[in-house]
Amino acid sequence: MPYELKQIALSTKGFMPEDEGDALFAAAIDASRVVTAADFVEIGSYCGRSTVWLGAAARMSGVKLHAVDHHGGSEENQPGWEWHDESLVDPATGRLNTLPHFLATLDRAGLNDVVRPVVAESSSAASSWVQPISFVFIDGGHGREVARTDWTSWSPLLTSGATLAIHDVFEDERDGGQAPFEEIYLPAISAGFSEISRIGSLRVLRKS
Repeated sequence: MPYELKQIALSTKGFMPEDEGDALFAAAIDASRVVTAADFVEIGSYCGRSTVWLGAAARMSGVKLHAVDHHGGSEENQPGWEWHDESLVDPATGRLNTLPHFLATLDRAGLNDVVRPVVAESSSAASSWVQPISFVFIDGGHGREVARTDWTSWSPLLTSGATLAIHDVFEDERDGGQAPFEEIYLPAISAGFSEISRIGSLRVLRKS
């Protein structure tokens, strides 16, 4: 990971710890070597913190990163919830809007040539998808229905050898919400994905 890009990632609003971001970068690089000439997909970009790590990996791998987010914030980002950030509210509409912040991050990082923003619901983007995919990172909404929809929408698009990375996976409910674990991780294991690495709450799996 280039030092300058890493500093931009770490200075961007978001919830990706440094060690997990580094592991995400390494997993994406590895994925591109297993399934070649296929793009990356990120589900849930927020302000672009994890996007910088993945965009750097995409550039080094010679592929594109498709960053899918409706940019209205997840449930836990809304007013009254623990992870609400008033600075991300659009004063004109009174609604959360992370898109300007996300685009500013891409500009600061110089990643506009490799990152393609997809401003849409995850399921809508998946329904019209045609590009081959080597790597999908799911870090969208953490409600059960949202997490389940991310899994059912994107997992059929992954071919043998493709990599699935999942953020905020907590086996113990005392550590965090259970939706990514129960609605994405466990179904992936049942579907024949094999875990190849873990660090913190990041799980990286490969489709057999």
